[in-house]
Amino acid sequence: MRRMLLSIALTMFAVAGLGAQDAKQVAKGKALFEKQACAKCHQIAGKGSKMSPLDGVGSKLSAAEIKQWLTDPDTMTAKLPKKPAAKMKKVELPDADLDALVQYMLSLKK
Repeated sequence: MRRMLLSIALTMFAVAGLGAQDAKQVAKGKALFEKQACAKCHQIAGKGSKMSPLDGVGSKLSAAEIKQWLTDPDTMTAKLPKKPAAKMKKVELPDADLDALVQYMLSLKK
């Protein structure tokens, strides 16, 4: 019984730690979104350009799809039935920063 309680407590602690880590990644991604001036072309919660709103993107795309949009926008644009008015530029950041930006985008759910 004691081992089971200890196991449950450790599992809860690990899950809580992951939540805090995810929150840090999302915050870092949001800061990168602002630093990279993504709002020049994208809008979130009414802030930024109306050209390409990102509200709800975390409910529509997977992490892999978001990362591909960031790193290879030409390939992703080619898959669209209707081409956007402006071309998205490739985001060139270290992998850790890209992952944080992806986590921020995934947090944008409706």
